Amino acid sequence: MDVLDLARWQFGITTVYHFLMVPLTIGLSLLVAGMQTAWVRTGNPRYLTMTKFWGKLLLINFAMGVVTGIVQEFQFGMAWSEYSRFVGDVFGAPLAMEGLVAFFVESTFLGLWIFGWDRLSRRVHLACVWAFSLATVVSAYFILAANSWMQHPVGVELVDGRPRLTSIWQVLGNSTVLAAFPHAVAGAFAVAGAFLVGIAAWRLYRSTSDAAVWRSSLRLGTLVGVLAFGALVVSGDLQSKLMFQQQPMKMASAEALCHTERPAGFSVFAIGDVSSPDCENVKSITVPALLSFLANSDFDSEVRGIDDLVAEYQARYGEFYPVDPRLGELSGQRIDYVPNLPVTYWGFRLMIGFGAVGAGIGVLGWWLTRRGRVPRSRWLPRLALAGIATPFLANSFGWIFTELGRQPFVVAPNPSGVDGVWMFTARAVSGLTVGEVLFSLIALTLVYGALAVVEVVLIRRYVRGGVAAVLPAEPERDDDVLTFAY
Repeated sequence: MDVLDLARWQFGITTVYHFLMVPLTIGLSLLVAGMQTAWVRTGNPRYLTMTKFWGKLLLINFAMGVVTGIVQEFQFGMAWSEYSRFVGDVFGAPLAMEGLVAFFVESTFLGLWIFGWDRLSRRVHLACVWAFSLATVVSAYFILAANSWMQHPVGVELVDGRPRLTSIWQVLGNSTVLAAFPHAVAGAFAVAGAFLVGIAAWRLYRSTSDAAVWRSSLRLGTLVGVLAFGALVVSGDLQSKLMFQQQPMKMASAEALCHTERPAGFSVFAIGDVSSPDCENVKSITVPALLSFLANSDFDSEVRGIDDLVAEYQARYGEFYPVDPRLGELSGQRIDYVPNLPVTYWGFRLMIGFGAVGAGIGVLGWWLTRRGRVPRSRWLPRLALAGIATPFLANSFGWIFTELGRQPFVVAPNPSGVDGVWMFTARAVSGLTVGEVLFSLIALTLVYGALAVVEVVLIRRYVRGGVAAVLPAEPERDDDVLTFAY
């Protein structure tokens, strides 16, 4: 492997790992805020117990998310300094907003929520958890705005070969982020819903104590998970139509569509080597004309294939990389405009498949707990525990498809934007040696692996401890102030 490959592996490993924490924090924080709201409004101690238990798991996950997220910022300067120089005038703005506004709001109000149980009135304390929860959503928006600019550059002009920001509002109002944001939030709720379902079903099976707490958590998780999947379908459809307009090669690679078709069928499953350049050895089970509808809301639309798009890209962006020693082995070589087809094709289907399986488990859990029923079957908690992984996997495969689908660009060209505002991934990497990048890759992977063990051990400990692990004493209310003994 050369420096480029190692740097991509490093960023991929650390980013996918970090993103395991992010959707759970977003979704679970909002659900915990809802639980505490129910307790403040009704006074029902069941909702307080739910708030404390799920809030404890939220804090563990949030802490790990902060630790793993800090590394992401440094990587832009460590391994991707050329990229930072190119996009710094634009990319830095939403990242600064995320750090200065959203992150500080999160940290401040999270601290008030943690230490304010016996010091703040119920309503003020409730406002703190809502401020923290909503700040996580705002934080996600700024990050998605930065990523969406890489997918679809807007609000800039080209000055001395570099994009210069002309309108932050165009960046924040990018059509790509307006579609990606609800999709990401829906994915976060799917993760949080499955998390509740899996743990609550297991606790409900293991013990009859606090059954009301676990059954309510299970019901909430199933409802949230199923509704989130519906939102994912709607927002995903909007994203597919934007992808057809903005990144047609990503659309073609998602289907391994080698040749232009009109109408184009949607490939449900392929048998054969989808990486084959001519697709002659691939047999697909397809739904006629569905891809045309997904692309343009028209069953007769033409969807361009990889062959035609490669010719177009060569004419617009060049056929060969420039002769430059900084490009390493790619210097002077032919540019491969086709993403990794097995990864994009199967990643897209695994994203949909795991999401559907998670929603199916939610529907099953909702049915088995209807009309006050408490399921006692042995297979449900096992299925629900395994189901926790499904939305995490769906989210991960979705992001892998999104990022690899725009290769070989790190900043994808905007077909209707400013000419020249794009960058090849090969030109974005820092001038490091293979040994330097390999050392940081191994070190970060080992550290992240250790952090994963820590998080799993802590969550497992509190889940096994149940309510007693987070509520060792009964709450006592003194007027409008909640006193809690730890």
